[in-house]
Amino acid sequence: MFLEINHLYFSYGTAKPLFRNLNLKVEKGKIIALAGESGCGKSTLLNLIYGLLNWDSGEIIFDGKKLSGAKGNIVPGENEMKLVAQNYDLMPYSTVYDNVGKYISNIDLEKKREKVSELLKVVEMQDYANVLPKNLSGGQQQRVAIARALSVMPKLLLLDEPFSNIDFSRKIKLREKLFNYVEKENLSLIISTHDIPEIMPWLDQIILLQDGKLIQSDSPKETYKNPYNEYVAKLFGEVNVFSDEERTALKLSKNFYYPDEILISETGFKAQVLESRFAGNHYWNKLSFNGKILMMNTGYFISGEVKIIFLAE
Repeated sequence: MFLEINHLYFSYGTAKPLFRNLNLKVEKGKIIALAGESGCGKSTLLNLIYGLLNWDSGEIIFDGKKLSGAKGNIVPGENEMKLVAQNYDLMPYSTVYDNVGKYISNIDLEKKREKVSELLKVVEMQDYANVLPKNLSGGQQQRVAIARALSVMPKLLLLDEPFSNIDFSRKIKLREKLFNYVEKENLSLIISTHDIPEIMPWLDQIILLQDGKLIQSDSPKETYKNPYNEYVAKLFGEVNVFSDEERTALKLSKNFYYPDEILISETGFKAQVLESRFAGNHYWNKLSFNGKILMMNTGYFISGEVKIIFLAE
């Protein structure tokens, strides 16, 4: 196994540990999302893996080597890994080019120029090669930090909310280029996020944390179709939740239904439309059904009383 975390305990010196008996396995060459709400432990876990923090007990094994944490490293961080945190840590008085090329050998300058140019294209910063980081936006600095981390071709790349400061239009192109590059070079990537749908098409695995506990670790499809609980389902957006009693009474196939899993039908359950609003490629609808509020997407405006059905798995 490429990365193993066994029986990990960690606390920030408080009475209540953040991680209690955390166990995790990651295969090589995978793109993995570390997801959950703010405060669930995503950034802390990345810092533990990278060797910036010491854990209380347990073990982290990377590529067959047992890691020792911050106490075992004179220089912060583990070899053959790179972490891009949210502070970027760029050299302020060196150009973007020099920041990206920081870890690349100067023995073959032409080869170095080619590599830096390639990486700047991956993060769409090729027009800023001679600019100082202080003259860049937060999102641009973030992209430079990602390119610099990729320059050493780490066995494991750790990205902490890498798209948090990047505008939406730029984010779409950047994530596709980044994930395609990672796949092409067969790198392993763990990316922390609170917005799974944005990157789900490129993921091999989703690891879900809740209050420091690993509650689900599955493929994107399995996680979406069969979320462990309401907390997991809501990380994909709006969701309609039914209790076990409601599920039995209505003869539903599951407890969680996303808005696009409820359809208008000539036969079905009666529901009253409370709101129907244009939302771009669909209409967002709020319905009253069986004493509860439902969210449903349609391709057209709806009103009054309608009949609905719930998609089976």
